[in-house]
Amino acid sequence: MSDESAAERRLRVLEAVTDSTLMEFDLDKLLEVLLWRVRELFDVDTVTVLFVDSSGERLVARASAGLGEEVFQGVRVPIGSGFAGRVARLRAPVRIERVDPSTVVNPILWERGLRGLLGVPMVAQGEMVGVMHIGSTTPRTFTDDDIELLRLVADRLAMAAYLYRSRSEQAAAAVLVDSLLPTRLPTTPGWELAARYVPGAEIGVGGDWYDVFPLPGDRIGVVMGDVVGNGLPAAIVMGRLRSALRAYALEFDDPAVVLGKLDRKASHFERTTMATVAYAIVDTAAARMHLSLAGHLPPVIVVPGEEARFVEAPVGLPVGYGLAVTGRPVVTVDIPPGALVTFYTDGLVERRDADIDERLEQLRATVRPGAPEAVCARVMAELVGSEAATDDIALVAVHHLG
Repeated sequence: MSDESAAERRLRVLEAVTDSTLMEFDLDKLLEVLLWRVRELFDVDTVTVLFVDSSGERLVARASAGLGEEVFQGVRVPIGSGFAGRVARLRAPVRIERVDPSTVVNPILWERGLRGLLGVPMVAQGEMVGVMHIGSTTPRTFTDDDIELLRLVADRLAMAAYLYRSRSEQAAAAVLVDSLLPTRLPTTPGWELAARYVPGAEIGVGGDWYDVFPLPGDRIGVVMGDVVGNGLPAAIVMGRLRSALRAYALEFDDPAVVLGKLDRKASHFERTTMATVAYAIVDTAAARMHLSLAGHLPPVIVVPGEEARFVEAPVGLPVGYGLAVTGRPVVTVDIPPGALVTFYTDGLVERRDADIDERLEQLRATVRPGAPEAVCARVMAELVGSEAATDDIALVAVHHLG
């Protein structure tokens, strides 16, 4: 290719990826338009984009110009395996001039008679998004110039996919968390409850959750949990843990046993998951609470005529990775008439520019006897105020009227 024609193709590729009209398209339309432009600009027979799936272990064909079967048949390629998998593992361009079972894992590619392939990684914000590859049915050696130009297109699509996925995942996570939070809190004579949930301003919805549910025998279950991580993956795990804990709560009366069962479940089925959980069973007839903490901050209790204090309870290991093999501790705490117990997640007290011990003391000093709605409002005003929290926050107050 002459210098003049190479310069002309470079200009056309740059025009294609910087076309302002593409800003108006959603991701599917953007993929469709750009892939057909790439097929023409590079004079190839196929152009395919594969995205990394939610597990981070496989590539899934998302769009193609010339080999629609890859998308229609749901082609999946393990990262590190075959042609596209090697591109993803190396995070570097790969070109091959022989397409057969020894070089690719997808039979569609050699069955369609492809003779040469060039693949480049799609990386945005340091995150592996996917792989883009082009192929020719005639013998062809892809050049360094081909690699450079294809990477320009891949970078453009990678950022678009990254932003689209971030927005869509946050929207899905918000809907999921909203559907899992209690629509109304239990009503029990002599007891009042109130709650708050606020997603983090920077990370959006994460893995924090609270749950309050009635149990047989004049009892109320109160859960406060925080899954490590954020976004849709953390919200999905949170939903699973929430459902499992509810099921165990109906079978076992000891909160330590419930958390032990939850730990076993998480360690077996959610092997890369860790969460802190506080689970309390409030016996409204006996006016006492049985509490077990799995790596979670202790609740604050305030009794009329006394200063608020943190419940003296041993903090066991978090849920996940099978850490608590020797069992979990539980304490019993009286909740006399007029007393109030406040549960919370660490998003309420953690700030980058503040000492957590000082923030915990601020929380303790803020909790005073009173109606739980007023207590929640006062705590949020004092510890959140007019500055959005970076992490999500969950808060539950339980008041014994007597």
